[in-house]
Amino acid sequence: MIELVAAFLLTFAISKIIDKLYKNFSAELSFPAEIQSRSRFRKIILFAGIFLSERFFLELPEPQNFYSTAAAIFLLVVTVTDFEQQIIFDKILLPFALLGIFATVQLNLPLTNHLLASAVGGGLFLLVAVLTNGIGGGDVKFIACLGLWFGTEKLFWIVICGMIFAGMVALILILLGKAGRKDCFAYAPYFALTAVYFLID
Repeated sequence: MIELVAAFLLTFAISKIIDKLYKNFSAELSFPAEIQSRSRFRKIILFAGIFLSERFFLELPEPQNFYSTAAAIFLLVVTVTDFEQQIIFDKILLPFALLGIFATVQLNLPLTNHLLASAVGGGLFLLVAVLTNGIGGGDVKFIACLGLWFGTEKLFWIVICGMIFAGMVALILILLGKAGRKDCFAYAPYFALTAVYFLID
């Protein structure tokens, strides 16, 4: 019962935050005229994702329970905004990054390795973004944040699996005529999905 109430309250609070970010950064949105239509399933997705996150990590010892649940919720928010408007907000990524550092320290994970993963992962994606113009700045910063949370080995698999999943979905959409080869594509949700697996594993 407590999890249901918490998920309900968080759903509406997070949705309000997203709406406010859309309003404040409307010039950066990919589909500013379609906010209502593209967000019609947002509350259902947020509620289901938050509730499942609470249940998945319930048996973990504290503080791992808290950090895993919080990370999953941040990943969910990134997924929602990237799918809706192809944007990942710095105001979401900054607390996500800080929490990742706190989690690394408190859970006695190798801090140097996680900082290296953040720097190298973010740096490589920045290089790809500059050379190809196919990846946005939000994706670059998101990968850097994931490095802080997961370290070098897990980040490597998150990137590989995320790119494979994204490529498969993009190919299907192109074959179905739902997208073109030059259309922009949201990559972050597929990195986020893989990251959730590593939170559970």
